[in-house]
Amino acid sequence: MALNCRSHIKLFAIPRRFHVSYQQCVTFMKLQITPDYKGVEFPERRKLRFFDKVPQLPPNQRPQKMMKDLYDMRGPELIHNKLQYAEYGIQATGGGSLRWGHLEMIRLIINRKMDESRMFAMWRIDQPWKSVTKKGQGHRMGGGKGAIDHYVFPLRAGRIVVEMGGRCEFEEVYPILHQVAHILPFKARVVSRQMLEEEPKKQAELEAMNVNMFTFKYCAKKNMLGCHSWLSPYDFKWHGKYH
Repeated sequence: MALNCRSHIKLFAIPRRFHVSYQQCVTFMKLQITPDYKGVEFPERRKLRFFDKVPQLPPNQRPQKMMKDLYDMRGPELIHNKLQYAEYGIQATGGGSLRWGHLEMIRLIINRKMDESRMFAMWRIDQPWKSVTKKGQGHRMGGGKGAIDHYVFPLRAGRIVVEMGGRCEFEEVYPILHQVAHILPFKARVVSRQMLEEEPKKQAELEAMNVNMFTFKYCAKKNMLGCHSWLSPYDFKWHGKYH
């Protein structure tokens, strides 16, 4: 049987003295259609701009010492939670604050790795404006509020930090934005406009298909197992989704 197979192969084999020319072709079986970028508008400045480390104040005004005001970082962001200028961006999933070093890190990574000829990036936050005071090491308690040490920009969960777009796809932008989101001092993720539009629909479907009646809202309302003793007023307001 093996001899028959070998003779069969030799019968249809091409002799070495013949030179056959062939050309490799790509089939349309797995070819993806390129997206249309006709509606993409580029800003005048495509790279992220530099932020000042300290707010610029008038000469006759002293810098104000502010309180902690943790409500600046608590709860969901209700205004700047959607993409406006581009198709992709970084969204904070938890509250926190950004120092000048974090903003400079974001600017350097994105400006160096993106292709300026067909991409652009835009800030969705302002420069650090909230002052944070600190006393010197080994200083005794008392004596009033300490001197201003640095400035931060507080933000809530859901806030868009930076946007990135142009004639590019999600697979090209994701490695750059993921590197930035991984280094931020709070939890963040890379999002696209399509993801943000589909999330409310998926959340509504999950709530409609939910059969379990013991949700966080129901348990907190009925004071099950005496949970009112350790719940905060914000748990009744946001039902455990935000802190």
